[in-house]
Amino acid sequence: MDFHVSLFGRKDLSGEIYRQVRHAILDRRLRPGDRLPPSRELARSLVVARATVTVAYERLAAEGFVEVRQGAGTFVCGMAADARRGTPTPRASRG
Repeated sequence: MDFHVSLFGRKDLSGEIYRQVRHAILDRRLRPGDRLPPSRELARSLVVARATVTVAYERLAAEGFVEVRQGAGTFVCGMAADARRGTPTPRASRG
C-alpha cells in the first residue's frame, strides 16, 4: 500500500488526514479493499490524539470512501474512487 500522511505545520489535523487519505483513494494508491491503519496506530505515528484520526475516518465513511467493519478495521470501499471521479454509475433504464 502506497500511503503516507504528513502533518508538518498543519493546523486542521483531522481535515488534513481526511484530505490525504481521500487523495490516496482517488489516485488509487489506496485501492478498494485496502485496510487503513487502525486509528490508534495512525494517531501514534502522527503524534496526534486518536480522536483526530477518528474524525477523519468518520468523515471518509460518511462520504462513502471507506467502510468501518467492527472488529476488523477500516477498508477502502469498492466504488469510492470511481464514484468520486465522476464516473457514471449504472442506473435503471427509464422507459
